[in-house]
Amino acid sequence: MDEPIDIDALQTLVQQHRAHLGLSLRAAAEQADVPFNTLARVEKGHLPDLANFTRIVDWLGLPPERFFQPTRLRTESTPDVIAYHLSRDPNLTEAAAEKIAGLVKELYGSLAVRETEVKVHLRAASTFTPQASRMLTDLLSAMQTKLMASGAGESAREGG
Repeated sequence: MDEPIDIDALQTLVQQHRAHLGLSLRAAAEQADVPFNTLARVEKGHLPDLANFTRIVDWLGLPPERFFQPTRLRTESTPDVIAYHLSRDPNLTEAAAEKIAGLVKELYGSLAVRETEVKVHLRAASTFTPQASRMLTDLLSAMQTKLMASGAGESAREGG
């Protein structure tokens, strides 16, 4: 699994900052208020604990979020992931794995909640002024918000 922190960037910036200040590793660790071994490990590409990470980025004068990795969007579907694992299960025959995967795919398709968007095609779009377009957008957004809120309210009433 990938680290949530861009350790390569942290490692590089710590090394550069220390070199720029002309500090030894021990002096830099003291200045950053972290243990010597921690800073040495960071310079070797290891992730520090949260408290030391915070002290190090403070010492660098950078915001912590500078090092956060963007979250990856999952591209494979849940039924595909399950089918993959079923096909690798030594306790199942190929036919049994395919049958179970088929059932999972069918159930998933019927039970998964999909967020739906309303799409509108405007045949006379070229005649719309920017102001009319903005007004229509605001109106449709308000309608969608109310519809989603009323749908959430109905779901809560049905469940409780």
